[in-house]
Amino acid sequence: MEENSSNEKSLAMNMNFPPNQDTVCVFGTGDFGRSIGNKMFQCGYSVVFGSRNPEMSGLLPKGINVLSYAEAAQKSDVIIMAIHREHYDFLTELAEELQGKILVDVSNNLKINQYPESNAEYLAQMVPRAKIVKAFNTVSAWALQSGTLDASRQVFVCGNDKESKQRVMDIGCTLGLTPVDQGTLMVAREIENYPLQLFPMWKFPLYLSAALCIFYFVYCVIREIIYPYINEKKDFSFLLAISIPNRIFPGMALNLLALVYLPGIIAAILQLYRGTKYSRFPKWLDHWMLCRKQLGLVALAFAFLHVLYTLVIPIRQYVRWKLNKRVIDQIKANKTEPFNTTSGWISDSYLALGILGFFLFVLLGITSLPSVSNMVNWREFRFVQSKLGYLTLVLCTAHTLVYGGNRFLSPSILRWYLPSVYILSLIIPCTVLVLKFILIMPCFDRPLTRIRQGWERNSKIS
Repeated sequence: MEENSSNEKSLAMNMNFPPNQDTVCVFGTGDFGRSIGNKMFQCGYSVVFGSRNPEMSGLLPKGINVLSYAEAAQKSDVIIMAIHREHYDFLTELAEELQGKILVDVSNNLKINQYPESNAEYLAQMVPRAKIVKAFNTVSAWALQSGTLDASRQVFVCGNDKESKQRVMDIGCTLGLTPVDQGTLMVAREIENYPLQLFPMWKFPLYLSAALCIFYFVYCVIREIIYPYINEKKDFSFLLAISIPNRIFPGMALNLLALVYLPGIIAAILQLYRGTKYSRFPKWLDHWMLCRKQLGLVALAFAFLHVLYTLVIPIRQYVRWKLNKRVIDQIKANKTEPFNTTSGWISDSYLALGILGFFLFVLLGITSLPSVSNMVNWREFRFVQSKLGYLTLVLCTAHTLVYGGNRFLSPSILRWYLPSVYILSLIIPCTVLVLKFILIMPCFDRPLTRIRQGWERNSKIS
């Protein structure tokens, strides 16, 4: 019995539960208020709810009292404000009860910058003698109910009073969350806008991809469908299903991969021109560089589509019809075409380069995942994303060049003076590779390395 009792005591000491006498008040019995109150109750806090209609509040476990706002405020010095900004008016009547207490604002708005000031700053104006802390607005009621392992654990915290902020961060740690101190209450507006942002780093890659897709699609329709229909009265509209997408997807993958490395080259050129690394890049270049990961992942998605579409080419009716027609034509002419070793080499080289390029493409995508990148050091990550990244770009560009073969210089591929799509798709990657080759030459690489180590061309040595 004594051994069991000591085990229970040691277990209680090891649990990350606060003392039972710690009481937290929650204003509001909505979904989020109930979720965070239940979670704190499960973690050992004594919880009391404040409601405008205490007798009508339900769905709460036994052991949690629901009182009026004034009564609940007297039970704790930490109050979770789980109510909307529109309902803050009653707080002016509780100015005496809320004096010196910590009010944790968890509210969000319906749209970005909905009000002139943040909800937390508005709350501080209404209750000037309370200590306002912004927290928990980036975690959902569902995440609190289902467990933090199924959702994001990071919560941003800001406030003007350091002790109050630390108190709230301790509560977050007890709930199994990861609080991040963002500074004073001036940051509350940014924290409130964060949950309203819809894939902020994905907008530029997706818009750019959509624009390039539309351009390539219109270009292919003009060359592959409209041109033969006008000049030869042939209907090739069925190419819209497989052939035209399989011309667009590889071009998109190659161009987007090149656009991942182009901003780094532009930044290097700017640093060489300015002779310093301490001058800020233009905003558009900064944003472009921040979106490189998303651009690469979109490029990988197009590469996957290209592989899948290529695998179904042999079972297409049009391809089978062309092969059968070719065999029948040879039988009628009683002539067999000899095997061309050069064509065999070109075909196998084109496929081998594509396979190797796609393999490295997938490797780049895998290493960009946080769960993988966190397991390698900075030098390893940079080697994969930079050195292997450029190798991937070289292989994919060579894959397209070998695919074109000697057709690049053939006038027969021009339709209304328009070259094939794969020729257009080589412009950006070839430009990137040429510029990169120039920058790695010693006459450019050495001063660029010195600049990135802090040297300035126009600096004066005193």
